[in-house]
Amino acid sequence: MEFLVNILLPCILYVVAIILLIILIIIGIRFIKILDKVDKVVDDVEDKINSFNGALAVVKTVGDGLSTIGDSLIYSISTAVSKLFGKFKGKYEEDEDYE
Repeated sequence: MEFLVNILLPCILYVVAIILLIILIIIGIRFIKILDKVDKVVDDVEDKINSFNGALAVVKTVGDGLSTIGDSLIYSISTAVSKLFGKFKGKYEEDEDYE
């Protein structure tokens, strides 16, 4: 029993620890390789997205221009409608004053 506790169990534990350490080193190396591949993919995606920046800037500029034109058109229409109703409102108010 003393042989088992003092010599055999520590040797078995050391062997298992060494095997576990080797397995963890192999897994770590594989993770590093996987991360390198992921980094390359992310760089490719970033380059492709950056190639669209010019087109997106054009779309943004066109959208801003259309928005400005729409705002000025809506302002003109609302001003004309308010003037039109302002004349009618004044006419009706004058009729009520005579009564």
